[in-house]
Amino acid sequence: MLEENEHYSLERLVKPQKRRIDMKKILSLILTAALAGATLTACSSNGTSSTASSNDASSADTSSATSSAAESSADNTADNDKVIKIGATATPHGEILEFVKDKLAKDGYDLQITIYDDYVLPNNAVASGELDANYHQHTPYLNNYNEKNGTDLVPAALIHYEPFGLYGNGVEKLADVKEGASIVIPADDSNETRALLLLQQEGLIELPEGANAKDGVTTLDIKDDHGYKITTVQADTVAAQFANSDAGSLAVINGNYALAAGLDISKALAVEDASGDAAQTYANIVAVKSGNENLPKIQALIKALKSDDVKNFINEKYNGAVVAIF
Repeated sequence: MLEENEHYSLERLVKPQKRRIDMKKILSLILTAALAGATLTACSSNGTSSTASSNDASSADTSSATSSAAESSADNTADNDKVIKIGATATPHGEILEFVKDKLAKDGYDLQITIYDDYVLPNNAVASGELDANYHQHTPYLNNYNEKNGTDLVPAALIHYEPFGLYGNGVEKLADVKEGASIVIPADDSNETRALLLLQQEGLIELPEGANAKDGVTTLDIKDDHGYKITTVQADTVAAQFANSDAGSLAVINGNYALAAGLDISKALAVEDASGDAAQTYANIVAVKSGNENLPKIQALIKALKSDDVKNFINEKYNGAVVAIF
């Protein structure tokens, strides 16, 4: 019995000890878990802070890039506002533009001139935005181009006109023109009209009452040719045909073609009247896209072209073959 009691007592002593040991393990595990949780929270907090910091830096970089792009765009716009891109034919338009280039440079504008030997391409370039303006044509030609191409180019200013001249081969004055003489004139619509109006101006033919540059006329409209033999040919061949014509023959030649052929307009038998209908209608213009007429750089260009210096330059250089109309 004693042994059994002793065994019982020992068992009772041992079991509470085991419980104490188990409780220590449990407490240890709880503390470990708590510490681990705190560590994870700290790590998570640090990670969030790092991400936020990274996002802030990225946002700052994006803002900086956007600001730089905006500044660059503004700089480009400012630069473009000071560049004037213009197309022109060489004589006299290109020469007149070269004359005003330095004047515009002093005012802060860079005049960039592209020379063409064609009338359509400069209009195409303005319509597409490749050029800001062109200077080579008159309003009737521009209107015809717009009608054919569905474009909206407009005159920004009238600058000069190139008067048609009536030239005689071996003829020094109109009174010496013989009856039945041959007269060569350009064939295209606007130039044919101008030539016929000039012939009527000098009493060589008679046109219907009210004939004018805007409405146009052709050889079919002549009421009385007074016996003269009028022939139409391509405008750019009139000067050459006149050079090879018989003595006593006449030709009506556009100012720029007369210049190119070395003809002296001061020796022409007759010249279009500067105050006449044709001069105003066929004045050469600066053309731009509709809506761009009042851009500061276009206005600066027009101001330079319509100066007294340009008028004097035209008078001295072209001796009447080109006439300022301002």
